[in-house]
Amino acid sequence: MTSARSARPRLRRLGIAGTALGALLLGLATTPHTASAAPVTHEAETATVSRGLVESNHAGFTGSGFVNYDNVSGGYVQWNVNAAQAGAATLTLRYANGTTTNRPMDIAVNGAVAASGKAFAGTGAWSNWATTTVTTTLKAGANTVRATATTANGGPNVDHLTIDTATTPSPTGTTPAAINGQLKVCGTKLCNRYGKPIQLRGMSSHGTQWYGQCLTGGSLDALAKDWNADVLRVSTYVQEEGYETDPRKYTDLAHSLIEQATARGMYVIVDWHMLDPGDPHYNLARAKTFFTEIAERHGAKTNLLYEIANEPSGVAWSRIKSYAEELIPVIRAKDAETPVLVGTRAWSSFGVSEGSDESEVVSNPVNAANIMYTFHFYAYSHRDEYLDTLSRAADKLPVFVTEFGTQNYAGEGTNDFTMTQRYLDLMAAKKISWVNWNYSDDHRSGAVFKTGTCAAGGPWTGTGSLKPAGVWIRDRVRTADDFPTS
Repeated sequence: MTSARSARPRLRRLGIAGTALGALLLGLATTPHTASAAPVTHEAETATVSRGLVESNHAGFTGSGFVNYDNVSGGYVQWNVNAAQAGAATLTLRYANGTTTNRPMDIAVNGAVAASGKAFAGTGAWSNWATTTVTTTLKAGANTVRATATTANGGPNVDHLTIDTATTPSPTGTTPAAINGQLKVCGTKLCNRYGKPIQLRGMSSHGTQWYGQCLTGGSLDALAKDWNADVLRVSTYVQEEGYETDPRKYTDLAHSLIEQATARGMYVIVDWHMLDPGDPHYNLARAKTFFTEIAERHGAKTNLLYEIANEPSGVAWSRIKSYAEELIPVIRAKDAETPVLVGTRAWSSFGVSEGSDESEVVSNPVNAANIMYTFHFYAYSHRDEYLDTLSRAADKLPVFVTEFGTQNYAGEGTNDFTMTQRYLDLMAAKKISWVNWNYSDDHRSGAVFKTGTCAAGGPWTGTGSLKPAGVWIRDRVRTADDFPTS
């Protein structure tokens, strides 16, 4: 393969200057959900306050004032919150921080920390108000939400807390996750709780550091209910302005999207989106930290898959294998059951893009159970050699196609629907699960929404806001699933 293939990660990065950065501060629920109850606002000045004062000397607050935390660690505001029923909820805190120093807080729900060291960055002035969100679960009836300062600077000025429980999960037993339950690898297939091979079909997010505004309550409702998707791939980029710049922010972002997809009955691929450098060992320590927290918090869920290395490149298979064999035990210490997806050589092409093939994995597999290997293709660029490799590999190894497009290797240019359909037919015949790149409004032809859709807050349903690739792939995601239960 030419060196142009290695340029694909950078090509994805271009042309994003217009992204609304404010929407990336975990403000994922900025578009109204399909409502079952209106969001409820709880003012800080009417809550229980410890080591702080109610004041009204800075403009722009709601209610009759706000809470000014003392400059000490341990001060808190605690709200009493009633929920009509148990379920997922989005907590939005409105705050101001007139300093240039982050004033982190622990956000606890019913005494358990839901977000540790949650960032409350400077807002430029005490009269400039911002919001940040945490996704959690409330019990039916009385709940407590406490925001506790964790440094000697104290907390920011807190105006109010808004609780949104409007997302209505699909009826029990009818969603992909409810039907299939805990997945496991059986032989070369992905199997459901009944031990039956299944195929999941869905969409990948773009980088959440750039396109978080495309992942709202409304867009996720559309993915689950209008597209009938089985799975959402949450792409946490490690470099490229992603995780390494603010681990707390992007881990919380992943937590939030996991909870939101779970509430809609979809499976979630937690994608550690490493690209450059291509050696996954470069990010091993970061990966251990990230997946330890993800597995600890969500390991009891039955709708997850962990993708531990998106697209390794420029390294031998032995190097990728050793990375997986160091990281998987760390995950298994917290979660013994969730399948792990291992990237393959040369941008997850089983080595084809660097002159090899699947035989290196077949002859030297990762020493771990309940794992699958990933394969990526872009149909306009990746022709029969890639298709044949996928077919051979799937006969000997458990394979999950965690990324593909109908365009060239950069996810742009002309759509080749004919070649893509050949891949889809093969994957259907061999029950290879797949995820399309990508559920955003990036300017490239591979992003399903027309540019500007996300900034406008939709519309998300139907085909009016979709590019040709979006219309085509939505039709294929929407076709009936075959989830055998007996």
